[in-house]
Amino acid sequence: MADRPWHRSLIKTGARLLLGGSRAHAQDWFPGLNIVRGNGVGEVYHHRTKVGVLSSIDRLREDAGQIIHVVGSGPSIRDCDLTGLEKGSAILLNGAIGLSGEQIAKPLAIAVEDERFVWRHSEMMRRRIKSETICLFSVAVLRALSELDSRWLADKTVILIDDIRKPYGARRRSMDDIRKLNFVRLNATGSAGFSVAPDCGVFQGGSVAVSALQFALYCSPKTIGFLGIDISNAGEPRFYETSDETAFSGIAAAEGRIIEHFVLAKEIAAERGVTFVNYSPVSALLKHGFGYDARFAAVSIM
Repeated sequence: MADRPWHRSLIKTGARLLLGGSRAHAQDWFPGLNIVRGNGVGEVYHHRTKVGVLSSIDRLREDAGQIIHVVGSGPSIRDCDLTGLEKGSAILLNGAIGLSGEQIAKPLAIAVEDERFVWRHSEMMRRRIKSETICLFSVAVLRALSELDSRWLADKTVILIDDIRKPYGARRRSMDDIRKLNFVRLNATGSAGFSVAPDCGVFQGGSVAVSALQFALYCSPKTIGFLGIDISNAGEPRFYETSDETAFSGIAAAEGRIIEHFVLAKEIAAERGVTFVNYSPVSALLKHGFGYDARFAAVSIM
């Protein structure tokens, strides 16, 4: 199956040609998606019909406990025993949604920001994401979901993932614009950033894990754990895929950018007394001071 329908590829190319780099991201909401926001909440319309509401980010913080796990779909998940995972602690990224209702009875939230996942796995999303689930969705994901089923968002608790660099309804921000924002932190070179107010936008750093981490840290837990955030083996099938049905992943090419954002986040977390714990034995994070905790390692019985 293609990553996106042919008409979306045409719209993406057309937006670049007609609108230029500063407004090409309008393809995320074109055609038909309109988001009306105010005071952290809002409404989502598709072709003038209301299809959902936006909830405040504080809805996520209210449900979060002292530990949050950011759970990716890296191959290492296959070797994890998740039975001891704290209930309601997991933010499930992309294909990790498949764990919901099985190994993870109830997640804290799910997060999807690349519409290509929607086009490939909309059936998984419909099956696994229950009503009232907190859903961290990007603009493009909201539009894709609305195209597929305009009724599906109505009973979900949706919190917007808005890109600081390419915000909904506005021109692309320059680095000078970004440096003026009082809720962002940049590393020394400006190649990585972190938002301390995700409801105002997040830095998208090559993986939805980067965005989810900004939401997680906003909740002020004591610990943020990472499962299936492998990065290093992005060419291998994800835990829910087979070798014959492996979707393209841009993670390998974006590894450096992803790591830079994680390193900056770790620095900010330390300032706030939040501990990061890596539970993947093959994660690229190992090379950058994240260590490894075997808490969820499945025990083989010989």
